[in-house]
Amino acid sequence: MASTTGHTVKAFDADLGEIRALVSEMGGRAEAAVHDAMEALVRRDLDLAARVVEDDKRIDEIETEIERQVIRLLALRAPMADDLREAVAALKISGVVERMGDYAKNIAKRVPLLANVQGLEPVSILPAMGRAVSDMVHATFDAFVARDAQAAVAVCESDRTVDDFYNSLFRTLLTYMMENPHNITPSTHLLFIGKNLERIGDHATNVAEMVYFASTGHQMAERPKGEDVLMQRDDQQ
Repeated sequence: MASTTGHTVKAFDADLGEIRALVSEMGGRAEAAVHDAMEALVRRDLDLAARVVEDDKRIDEIETEIERQVIRLLALRAPMADDLREAVAALKISGVVERMGDYAKNIAKRVPLLANVQGLEPVSILPAMGRAVSDMVHATFDAFVARDAQAAVAVCESDRTVDDFYNSLFRTLLTYMMENPHNITPSTHLLFIGKNLERIGDHATNVAEMVYFASTGHQMAERPKGEDVLMQRDDQQ
């Protein structure tokens, strides 16, 4: 009987380990997608942009595989407590990462629309914002691999930097559009790109919150976000 139990535990650990590896691969691909989409934008590299769009299919495939494996794990192994939290977190995280990949794909799809745009200064804000978002995604999955609750908290705190970038971009683009009607179309594309980056940052914090819950069994304390932060700043002035 003990041997059977030991075999079952080993099989469960192997199954969960494979799920963790797939989630980590998804995270790495999402991070690469953000980086490559921004590189394509900065360099006006249409081939790289097309590759980001094509590679998103693999992220979708991994999400489907994770869903299949988690459902199988729950049905066959009936995990309890910590193991159940981790399995459910992996399922939820894969859905969030799939959306992160979609946002990176959306950025890449706008690159051809901006290929001939020259001299629009707000473009300079986006690479720094993209790096901040990529760093968030990387830190999120480092926390996932290490099951590090405090690292997950740090990821959520860093989202304010991304929000600051977006608010700066929004104000700058608004000024450009008011100054010259010819700037309206390219500025709108840049604004959508900035919003996609901001949403990727939001999803990175969502993943970090799931990592925190899976690690501790507790929900992370709520934090002010977006408009709430701006309202707090206005109240303090």
